[in-house]
Amino acid sequence: YDTYGFPLDLTQDAVRARDISVDLKAFEAAMEAQKAEARKSWRGSGEAGTDPIWFEIKEANGATEFLGYDLEKAEGEIRAIVTVAENGKARQVKRLARTDVGSIVTNQTPFYAESGGQIGDVGNIKGPKGLFKVTNTAKVDGVFIHEGIVQEGEFKSGDHVALEIDHARRTATRANHSATHLIHEALRQVLGEHVQQKGSLVSDERLRFDVSHPKPITAEEMSAAEALANHYVLQNSPVETRLMALEDARETGAMALFCEKYGDEVRVVTIGVGDGGPKANKPWSVELCGGTHVRRTGDIGLVRIVAESGSSAGVRRVEALTAANARAYLADQDARVRELAAVVRARPEDLVERVKALLDERKTLERQLADAKRALALGGGGSGPSATGSTASGGDIKTVGKVKLLARTVQGLNPKDLRTLVDEGKKQVVSGIVAIVGVTEDGKAGLAVGVTEDLVKSYSAVDLVKVGSEALGGKGGGGRPDMAQAGGPDGAKAQAALDAIVAKLGG
Repeated sequence: YDTYGFPLDLTQDAVRARDISVDLKAFEAAMEAQKAEARKSWRGSGEAGTDPIWFEIKEANGATEFLGYDLEKAEGEIRAIVTVAENGKARQVKRLARTDVGSIVTNQTPFYAESGGQIGDVGNIKGPKGLFKVTNTAKVDGVFIHEGIVQEGEFKSGDHVALEIDHARRTATRANHSATHLIHEALRQVLGEHVQQKGSLVSDERLRFDVSHPKPITAEEMSAAEALANHYVLQNSPVETRLMALEDARETGAMALFCEKYGDEVRVVTIGVGDGGPKANKPWSVELCGGTHVRRTGDIGLVRIVAESGSSAGVRRVEALTAANARAYLADQDARVRELAAVVRARPEDLVERVKALLDERKTLERQLADAKRALALGGGGSGPSATGSTASGGDIKTVGKVKLLARTVQGLNPKDLRTLVDEGKKQVVSGIVAIVGVTEDGKAGLAVGVTEDLVKSYSAVDLVKVGSEALGGKGGGGRPDMAQAGGPDGAKAQAALDAIVAKLGG
């Protein structure tokens, strides 16, 4: 009775013909023990929505009959009304009035409850005296829970009501759910049969699902999978569903999805007909699935894969759009391409080559500008006074203590160019020290200090760069005795950094 739902009275009829009776007291004791065990398991599950109250409603009224595979509106009877008390606990009530938030349980419903990655339906429940807006549909052990708010009138337990889902939302969700099956099989064909779905989210706006694959899916592979999926959309073949025994379904090759739990009887969804290879004239996609689907593949309209990313180790996440959302996405992309083409003065079909040419031109100009700044920094007309008090002009090398020093501040220089400048400065001083501060456009500073090879036993670039970095508000830096580099947040202290180096040298 508990495992298969086989009625007690039929068991009695079956054994009576063999002169066997049923021990009713033992049966009832076993049932009570089983119920107690189920309640204990329910309370300890810790899952959202598994309040014991839903177990009590199931026990009193049975499971909700789902009519949503064939109907979008139906009649039903309210069997339970649940609200959340001030202490945060769910409780049954006899009525809901206008503006009350709560959940309604009926004996049957066309509303799909969130499960298998597909979102729950929304819509309206109309009663003799009220209107209830359903904002989500959930399910706990076969009990369908219509969550929402009373917009008009009131609702009472026992009311006969009309339930109607949001048709547009369900239609879009169906298209996305069927598309996940097509893309899943397409990825298996493109990437290999190791691909298995590991999770999904199917809404009216988009679809997202995770698949097992050890590396990023390339743009070419995604394009091939998308083309395959759209091929079967254009095929406009019927989407068929059958109820089968679980083992029979597995023998047909139907794929079970990620961590779904299946009963003895399952729903098998078949989409498309293979028109080549080993699947020629055979179903393209065959999966176990309890979700809602389109009637024909053409109802999907269009499949557009918009993103691919890593979800976890060995798992890739694919996101896609269908139907109106896919068309809107492509229209937006086309508008952006046309706008960009107008900005760079190119035809849309020439846009890629035009942008490449502009980027190459920019790189050339950046190199030329960097070369000019380096030449200016050491060859004349620098951006400010040197540590010795003179302007940063070419050949401006002073003696500080016992050593020659070339010290400069350069505005707008990329910190990556500092080492090159220092190497060029070493050639100018021949024997001495070079210290250059580069101030970036955002006001930060980079500092590089170089010591010619003949002086590294007497002077350390690391020691000198450290005192300069402290003046810039930095934390030391590092490098070798002949070359060290650091930075700091305060480019306005560039002169102070060079002065600190001069002081360190005994100037």
